[in-house]
Amino acid sequence: MNYIDDVPVTPAPAAPAEVKAITNDGFFPDISLLAMRDAMRLDSTVTDARLRPALVDAILTANRLLRDWQLQHLASGIEKLEQVPALQVDGESQYLAHYRRAVYSFAKADIFESYRDYDTTASALTDKKNMEWMDTAPDVQRRNGHWAINDILGRTHATVELI
Repeated sequence: MNYIDDVPVTPAPAAPAEVKAITNDGFFPDISLLAMRDAMRLDSTVTDARLRPALVDAILTANRLLRDWQLQHLASGIEKLEQVPALQVDGESQYLAHYRRAVYSFAKADIFESYRDYDTTASALTDKKNMEWMDTAPDVQRRNGHWAINDILGRTHATVELI
């Protein structure tokens, strides 16, 4: 313990080390776990050890859905998503915002599904509204992810399938 004028001084706790961002393929941006937590309101009950694989899978999903679009831009000499000509909002390309939204939404859907058993305690089972929300939340997040992908590709949000 350090002392100043005979008064014990406790050193300030070390700032938490920033968790390393997930490195992407070079065209699409790296994804920060901290930024995702903040944007999607994820608290510490979702550990980094569980968040990282969900984000990796979400990145792989978004990149797969955008592969042909990406290849077209790479063939035209554009090397990074932020170089694609686009509307700028809040100082950044609309494509960056849509890409992050897609990745965050796909990851959050995965997390909702994996934490469902954690949240379905005896008290939660009696709350019908809570249970209905938990049944639909992953689908809503997946929809948001697909809408963000559609926004990048210039498609509408409507999905039509023949039954």
